[in-house]
Amino acid sequence: MRELLEPYRSGRLELANRVAMAPMTRGRADDMTGVPSRHAATYYRQRAGAGLLITEGVYVSALAKGGPGIPGLVTDAQVRGWREVTDAVHAEGGTVFAQLWHVGRMTHPLTLPEGELPVAPSAVAIEGKQIFTRGGLLGHVTPRELTGREIARTVGDFASAARRAIAAGFDGVEIHGANGYLIHQFIADNTNLRTDEYGGSVTGRLRFATEVVEAVVAEVGADRVGLRISPDNAENQLAETDARTTYRALVDALDPLGLAYLHVLENGAYEAIADLRTRWSGTLVANTNGPEPSSPGAGARLIRDGHADVIALGRLFMTNPDLPARLANGTPLAGPPTENVYGGGVQGYIDYPTATDAPRAPAVV
Repeated sequence: MRELLEPYRSGRLELANRVAMAPMTRGRADDMTGVPSRHAATYYRQRAGAGLLITEGVYVSALAKGGPGIPGLVTDAQVRGWREVTDAVHAEGGTVFAQLWHVGRMTHPLTLPEGELPVAPSAVAIEGKQIFTRGGLLGHVTPRELTGREIARTVGDFASAARRAIAAGFDGVEIHGANGYLIHQFIADNTNLRTDEYGGSVTGRLRFATEVVEAVVAEVGADRVGLRISPDNAENQLAETDARTTYRALVDALDPLGLAYLHVLENGAYEAIADLRTRWSGTLVANTNGPEPSSPGAGARLIRDGHADVIALGRLFMTNPDLPARLANGTPLAGPPTENVYGGGVQGYIDYPTATDAPRAPAVV
């Protein structure tokens, strides 16, 4: 695992190793206030050995919230709550970015203020699936199409949340443009049926993504901004008929900005990591996703082959809070979590031991 354990330096990024903790929803914030759980500082401090910590998705406006227990970066109380997290991580020498999140159609009126409808590029519903709400699992509703004025306001919401993130002590922000959420809904041609400047052509469908990135860059500086994308990802019923052309165009448009990094999640037929690496001149964070957790060994090969600079690992960080140390020492890794992933208290959150503690979960190589 030598490649994963080497320090990495690029611009403002000064990472102790090339292992990032991928953003993972944990659903433990106060549902009424959106303030992070009182245990969140402990959770992230325990994992501060990662070269880069990327938080769970954080909503950028009341309409951006996806479900119970999701934290925000909208109010002063939320900023104070996140300051406890960033102080804890920095005390351990860690680097932490906040992931800025708008779920678009992936929410429900029970989650939104005054029972409002979810918003999206177009009024296209998710069919045959349910979403978790405070009332349990419920069917998706048809979202409301955003107006041009509302699109501009949403771009501003991302910028405002980024400003609050820096005020909360974060080292930077990652814009969530992946996994079927709002930015991805604008990019995909089956969820964006618009005929105005935000739809139709590849350029039109990419306009919202580029405007969000540019607004956040203008607010906090390019070297504090990352973007996560998942080309050709069918998650949450998205379809992209020509992902290669679309994401090459997106990367070509954003590369001159000098972002802190591009985070590419690959789980479709399109081999996006290798293809986009050749077009991206800055730091590339790579993540593979599937039924099994991303493999540290596969990540090391991506670095060795020149396809990535940093590797994002997710579920293994839940059960192995000291994951880089375990990799360095050759310690067997605990398997991914099977319970208490979303919501709840300390169980399955901050009670996983380090390698020097008594084992809690079966070890896997």
